Amino acid sequence: MTLNLAVLLEESAKTRPEKTALVIGEREMTYSALRDAAKSFAGALSSMGVGPGDKVALLVPNVPQFVVAYYGILSTGASVVPLNVLLRGAEIAYHLDDSDAKVLVAWEGFLGEARAGLEGSGGTCESLVVVESPDGSGASGDEKGFGALLREHAPEFDTYQTMPDDTAVVIYTSGTTGRPKGAELTHANMFMNAMCNADKLLAMDEDDVTIAVLPLFHIFGQTCVMNATIYRGGTMALVPRFEPEAALKTIEGAGVTVFSGVPTMYQYLLRHPDLDDYDISSLRVGVSGGASMPVEVMKAVEERFGIVILEGYGLSETSPTATFNRSVEERKVGSVGLPIWGTEAKVVDGDDREVPPGERGELALRGHHVMKGYLNRPEATAEAIKNGWFHTGDIATMDEDGYFYIVDRVKDMIIRGGYNVYPREVEEALYEHPGVAEVAVIGVPHEELGEEVAAVVAMKEGESTTAEEIVAFARERVAAYKYPRRVTFVDELPKTATGKILKRELVKGTADAETERVTG
Repeated sequence: MTLNLAVLLEESAKTRPEKTALVIGEREMTYSALRDAAKSFAGALSSMGVGPGDKVALLVPNVPQFVVAYYGILSTGASVVPLNVLLRGAEIAYHLDDSDAKVLVAWEGFLGEARAGLEGSGGTCESLVVVESPDGSGASGDEKGFGALLREHAPEFDTYQTMPDDTAVVIYTSGTTGRPKGAELTHANMFMNAMCNADKLLAMDEDDVTIAVLPLFHIFGQTCVMNATIYRGGTMALVPRFEPEAALKTIEGAGVTVFSGVPTMYQYLLRHPDLDDYDISSLRVGVSGGASMPVEVMKAVEERFGIVILEGYGLSETSPTATFNRSVEERKVGSVGLPIWGTEAKVVDGDDREVPPGERGELALRGHHVMKGYLNRPEATAEAIKNGWFHTGDIATMDEDGYFYIVDRVKDMIIRGGYNVYPREVEEALYEHPGVAEVAVIGVPHEELGEEVAAVVAMKEGESTTAEEIVAFARERVAAYKYPRRVTFVDELPKTATGKILKRELVKGTADAETERVTG
């Protein structure tokens, strides 16, 4: 049996060639045009010596060329290595060397960092392909222009027939526990996850219009938006960089039906001052993942947008979706749902024994969505995958009905004077405050207790309060050892490109925040 993820595009182009596949602003691209461009790029890569088993790095934002390059790379039998577009030169060099990438495909807006990365790498990466914007200057010297390569190669490349367990994509983890590791996701991993998302979780069809506000270099946007849409033959509206106004314009202009995002994106849309000026009635469902959505935020979004938010859970290592709330009838607000089709999940203790419902432990997963392993890191792979189960590093509980609840990251847990404090529980309490827009609870060093609980708070526009009032508010809602003794106010919480709050940055900035300490 053979399987190449590029079949997603090829099958949809075969059955609906003139259907619009991509929309960006006023420009559209049909399935046949997308397939032909991908075939041309595959031919170009092949002429550059790229073939089965090679790696091609992709430093491109949410523009049509990302999709073209992605499926073109897959067609050659090579693996796609999507890179975070915010990486700097030294970081790009690390990713190129670690993945052993042969070619770097980079958007012209990132050329300075791309060139620095290429120069700083070990020399395995042989070529730089420059993706030009419509009015861009393109490549120079030995660099190759993306548009020129497409024009030079006819769309006749015969897709290489990979095996299901061959690596399709290498997704680099965020590196919270050291330097980023590349999770090897197979063609079968990616195909099954896209199919499950489209068919079994969201009941998508060719009339659906999704919006790519999540970066496509991230596994959430890649699988749950791009691959799921292409598989079902729907239309994907591209937003190069998430901005609330751009997203609202796209929802209205393209008639978006499915919005997938992280909780902070929903909050930005909810707080946009001109929200009432946009027609968002085309939306039929919202998907939330990447971080837990506070219950109060979910209620506010559903009431204002008139849609149901279905929350799921996954990681880069799981392609990504592992559990999901499948419908408004079945969902449990606050949970991340049930394991998806073909997946098993359990909660285990420190000795890897399954714990009873209601007890906290580490979430472990098994199924078609779990990665092959970490690229060139057998020890890290063995540590993460034990007896066939992937250990997520997330603290969870399971209720009597089999629904899972993410309590926190193992590494985010605060140990205050010997007591375990789970930040999400305290954050949920603080989100009930009518003036709080965003909050993150973190642990900061304490001489006697080991760690102290601290809250970093961003207030809604026009709202203000004091640290003492925030502490008093939390004190009424959580146990005495849980409420924050230190409060810092900021205009906005730092976030990753996908909208996740960067708690590591907050820990650095909060440890010395003497003036906001509150005793009690």
